[in-house]
Amino acid sequence: QVQLVESGGGLVQAGGSLRLSCAASGLTFTLYTMGWFRQAPGKEREFAAAINRSGGGTNYADSVKGRFTISRDNAKNTVYLQMNSLKPEDTAVYYCAAAYDRSWSPPSRHDDYAYWGQGTQVTVSS
Repeated sequence: QVQLVESGGGLVQAGGSLRLSCAASGLTFTLYTMGWFRQAPGKEREFAAAINRSGGGTNYADSVKGRFTISRDNAKNTVYLQMNSLKPEDTAVYYCAAAYDRSWSPPSRHDDYAYWGQGTQVTVSS
């Protein structure tokens, strides 16, 4: 079965950096757009970033644009989220997701993604 396993979360001070990883198995990785979503306490899950199948097209939420970078290594079936200049409002559980999508510009809607990981906690202290 499809498994998406996130890692790399933790506690960091404001202004710091973290790199999240998501290892995928049970699917043909190169056929899937990959995305990162996040959910803060008491809030709905929101889109953060996504990358298309080839890695040539990306999409970012305005709140993370210029600070976060999504990338993928198709040889390792892994997608990454490099997070710089972290702010306390970035505190959330971060989820990796996979969408069977052929668009050059990756989708940002939660409903477009069929598979989800269990999430990894990111906490940014002020």
